[in-house]
Amino acid sequence: MEPTGAPVSEIVYSRNGSGEPVVLVHGIGHRKEAWRPVATRLAETHDVVAIDLPGFGASPALTKSRRDGMDDFADTLETFFAELGIERPHIVGNSLGGAIALELAARGSVRTATALSPAGFWTEPGRARAFALLLGLKMTSAAPEPVVRRIATRRWSRAAAMSTLFAHPGRIDADDFLGDTFALRDCTAFGRVLRAGTRYSYRARPVVPTTVAWGTKDRILVPSQAEEARRRLPHATHVPLPDCGHVPMIDAPDLITRVILDRTRSVDLVPAA
Repeated sequence: MEPTGAPVSEIVYSRNGSGEPVVLVHGIGHRKEAWRPVATRLAETHDVVAIDLPGFGASPALTKSRRDGMDDFADTLETFFAELGIERPHIVGNSLGGAIALELAARGSVRTATALSPAGFWTEPGRARAFALLLGLKMTSAAPEPVVRRIATRRWSRAAAMSTLFAHPGRIDADDFLGDTFALRDCTAFGRVLRAGTRYSYRARPVVPTTVAWGTKDRILVPSQAEEARRRLPHATHVPLPDCGHVPMIDAPDLITRVILDRTRSVDLVPAA
């Protein structure tokens, strides 16, 4: 059955720290907890809001009449910002979240944008490869729960199961492995978002200070797509993330925190659009 959806006000989020607001947006099939290592560091200087996108984590899906495309998510987040009382926050996103961050940067509804391995810079073979890997992860998340829990008990088996997403999958502990796996298994918007992605490429142009950062060991959105992003977005700051995979917040939280802070702190040097 298709999910019936919920109001934007039902988006589940965590909020910590004080200062200028920073909104953190995860990728397809993931959840707000993916940002925990970075969010803790950012909260020392910022008001940090980490969200579960509609249809992922604990957030209800968008209404059935919407297609879960980038415009849908961008509209939803703009409304969410208003409901939360934050005006033009800094936005940081990974993968699907990175594409959403760039769409908001093109609208000028955020102060700065940092996109980590954003979707939308693929060739058709690259898109097909990424979707095949994501579908494979989705299928394996549906393994019988006793099997998943047995995998979670051993570091090497957790690492093997998560090696597509992380350059250092052995850093995932058992609780996070189970949480991520069950979040992927239970998310209601995965198929709809993937279908919307078959028609998506990023064609806009950010009008606010923007950083695009890419893991040099990304196996889902491969590093050659970073070169395409550099070509299409010549005025953005482009940062390689050495020894990082597709979800670099886990691989190198200190590095990712520095990349984000370099962007948020630069806003005083560059006039906002």
